[in-house]
Amino acid sequence: MSESGDVGVRDGERAEPIDTSVAHNARVWNYWLGGKDNFEPDRRVGDHVRAMFPVIGEVARADRRFLARAVRHLAGEAGVRQFLDIGTGLPTADNTHQVAQAVAPDARIVYVDNDPMVLVHARALLTSSAEGATDYVEADVHDPASILTAAARTLDFDRPVAVMLLGILNFVLDTDEAVAIVRRLMDAMPPGSYLALTHPTVELGGEANVPAMEFWNANAAPPIRARTGAEIARFLDGLELVEPGLVSCARWRLDDGEEPAVVPQYGCVARRP
Repeated sequence: MSESGDVGVRDGERAEPIDTSVAHNARVWNYWLGGKDNFEPDRRVGDHVRAMFPVIGEVARADRRFLARAVRHLAGEAGVRQFLDIGTGLPTADNTHQVAQAVAPDARIVYVDNDPMVLVHARALLTSSAEGATDYVEADVHDPASILTAAARTLDFDRPVAVMLLGILNFVLDTDEAVAIVRRLMDAMPPGSYLALTHPTVELGGEANVPAMEFWNANAAPPIRARTGAEIARFLDGLELVEPGLVSCARWRLDDGEEPAVVPQYGCVARRP
């Protein structure tokens, strides 16, 4: 227990050595967002991808803004007090717990990632309000059973939970497996729970994702793929889409006066009835 609330790091806490010789998604994403938690191979690959796919920086920023808008909606209008953020990445401004607890100080958040550098920063940076709780679980999205077991130490699965899958299912290369992961996670949540997701696409002007991802898969880790809107819609089977549905994440529930450019990254929030 910290002075600012309940903060913890859970299984697996393996603290593997950080391999800085190969570009890694969490660090490259941090670079595109203007962060400093990256190394020369991350910047080199990030610059090359940006030259092939110039909009990637705006995609990263739009995805981050989507997170803030989605969490504000879920903690506010939807009344959710528990969040399971899988594939959290390196902490930056407006992390899930900061946005949620600004609306609802008693919100409880569990972060999940399997990058040892993210684990180091989670220990140092993820705090909580006094009324709420923030936990970190080192686990892989491919193993939802382990995620659920560890998250249950902080979250009450008898009460609604918002499952956050932002920019993570694109690292599950087999679509059937990705669908099964989402179903396993959402089946463990009670009615009134939500799924928030973002995912890169070859649509919405994203044709350049194809060669950019081919370069990424040859030079960085983990391997990645894009999906069409129809493929992404499979993750939503049995759920009720919240307006405005499956759209470019840059255009989901805009504040008054906002007119951002469409980016090739789908985003949506859906409710388990």
